[in-house]
Amino acid sequence: AEPDRTVTAPLQERTETRPETGRVHRLDQFPKDNIFRRQWELAVKRKGFVPSERSLLCSEHFQAEDFDRTGQIVRLRHGVKPSVFNFPSHFQKKVPSRTTQASRKAEESLPVDLPQHSHEAEPQSNIDHNYALPSSPTALKARLNDALARVESLEHEKRNCLIRERRAKKNVHALLEDLREKNLINEELKDRLEFYSGKMAGII
Repeated sequence: AEPDRTVTAPLQERTETRPETGRVHRLDQFPKDNIFRRQWELAVKRKGFVPSERSLLCSEHFQAEDFDRTGQIVRLRHGVKPSVFNFPSHFQKKVPSRTTQASRKAEESLPVDLPQHSHEAEPQSNIDHNYALPSSPTALKARLNDALARVESLEHEKRNCLIRERRAKKNVHALLEDLREKNLINEELKDRLEFYSGKMAGII
């Protein structure tokens, strides 16, 4: 069977919602391969940014053909590099203007009374975002509050687990003592049960 030539996880697993547009974008991990990760790093052109295997990049920075959509899971194709960025003008490649004789004649043949379609530049958001960090201070504060609430919830859950662990150990110890006093268990078996009960209490 041909090896899986994908570098990312399913679309629904890692996404972010851009607060300025409300659109949901896929987040892809930087490649684990050092060469590919270096290519992505160079493509990003972010000063001082050194990606790790856990760094994420928005799907906006890839072409549509960079994704494999043949299966139920959308994945990046093997070996693709991010190529869509909102770089400053001095980073962008200049496209030479057409100065051929044919192009000049085509321009001269245009009627002078044709209306000029002025494509007004739409206000652009900061597309080159800080990956997984919203640009809006309000959205950033909301995400921070969510993270703090999650930490507090996990700490509360940890305390409850420790309480249950101590209670389980105490109950097992009391049961072993009761069995020993009734001569229903010898010291060797008691030691072995205490050893395994300690492990079980850590799992509870």
